[in-house]
Amino acid sequence: MRRALLITAAIAFVLATASALVAKEITVQGRLQKTVESGGWLIASGKSRYLILNARNFQKESWFKESTEVEAVGNIKPDVVTTYMEGTPFEVTRMHPVEQKETGADAPSAESRRLTRVMVAGDSIVQAQPDTAILTISVVTQGKRAIDAQQENASKSDAVVRVLKGAAGPGAEVKTIGYSLQPQRLYRENQPPNITGYEARNSVTVTTNDLSKVGMLIDAAGQAGANDVAGVSFKLKQDRPARDQALKEATREAVSKAQVIAQALGGRVVRIVEVQEEGFERPRPVYESSFNAGLMKAQAQTPIEVGSLDISSRVQLVAEVETNL
Repeated sequence: MRRALLITAAIAFVLATASALVAKEITVQGRLQKTVESGGWLIASGKSRYLILNARNFQKESWFKESTEVEAVGNIKPDVVTTYMEGTPFEVTRMHPVEQKETGADAPSAESRRLTRVMVAGDSIVQAQPDTAILTISVVTQGKRAIDAQQENASKSDAVVRVLKGAAGPGAEVKTIGYSLQPQRLYRENQPPNITGYEARNSVTVTTNDLSKVGMLIDAAGQAGANDVAGVSFKLKQDRPARDQALKEATREAVSKAQVIAQALGGRVVRIVEVQEEGFERPRPVYESSFNAGLMKAQAQTPIEVGSLDISSRVQLVAEVETNL
């Protein structure tokens, strides 16, 4: 009786061990093939064949077709019996295609493949419409004495600032950017310089978002006493979107150049090794002029044509190219 119990226990242990081994997942690699049974699929791996029990779970995948090399993980189901039993019943838990390596005479050998680094640059220019104008206007006065030049300049500068603030409107900014009082010297050979008078200069900037007022502001300042307009510049307050667009297009151009070079060499771009932005430029349309008192008396309004801003970007990259040369 005891011997019979021991034998029964041993048999149960063997069966449990066999069941555990069967339940363990295995990995199978081979080609997909259709079976004799309609809608059936199997994986042919050498001389072994594995009948896929749940092929419908993967038939929607674009790569699931005959002769595709796949790798599948799943469990063998020895208790499943099919009509034709074309292979070992196999329930797949996950499966994916395996990239097929080139073989035959057309496949490049490891010795024939070469990695070459190419350096290319991409340029891009994005146009944007400016939304801000900055005028630099000065009052310059002269006098025999320093106090004379100062007082005249103070009077005229005050008038100019008041006129500019009124004409520019509440949204504009008028501020002083510089003031100087310098002696005017007369130089003669072999003699010390002689001070003949003094020059006072008071410079202000006007920043406005109303670009249509630029010409009118210049004329108003001239009529109030300003006699030096250093220039007008235009800018874009929020230039980040335009800068990003220029950088993106420059990068695309650089990558495209690398791909063209790779194709010309009979190869392909393996990876981008390095990318460097060489900075961006924002050329601004600038109206520069210098007015004297006589010009300021002209009745015609000063014409100012606002153009587009050219925001340029340049990207340089190093690409690694695999060739067969």
